Amino acid sequence: MNSGISTQRVHTPEFAMAFTSSTRGARLARRLVSYRLDAWGHPYGGDVNDTLTVITAELAANAVRHGHVAGRDFHVRLTCGGTTVRVEVSDTRTERVPLLSDREPPGDAEAGRGLRIVAALASRWGVAPREGAPGKTVWAEVRTA
Repeated sequence: MNSGISTQRVHTPEFAMAFTSSTRGARLARRLVSYRLDAWGHPYGGDVNDTLTVITAELAANAVRHGHVAGRDFHVRLTCGGTTVRVEVSDTRTERVPLLSDREPPGDAEAGRGLRIVAALASRWGVAPREGAPGKTVWAEVRTA
């Protein structure tokens, strides 16, 4: 008997994985996010894929450089829902919360621009306490439409 009520679930694509807190782990995170986006219909070389790949690279590099705790991994979660794709990078350093500074790093500085890049590319971004574990999650969203 058909009750007229739909029991069909809406599937929200999600990718989540832990990575070693190293430059290799950061590089792998970036590559797997790009691969997953391509599989979800955001092709390599497209705006959404390129933008989220750069954002993931910056957030993963920050997790390795500023959020590293010996013996602990960082985690990446990617979700695609409606007109927004969201990437989250979590590490175990609670006391080191990133802030976007108004001060421009010196012209020859090799660091200090990552969150400026994230802020420029993302539709929204922020920092939240990590759920279910100590640490923080830095997230960014990009509109797809």
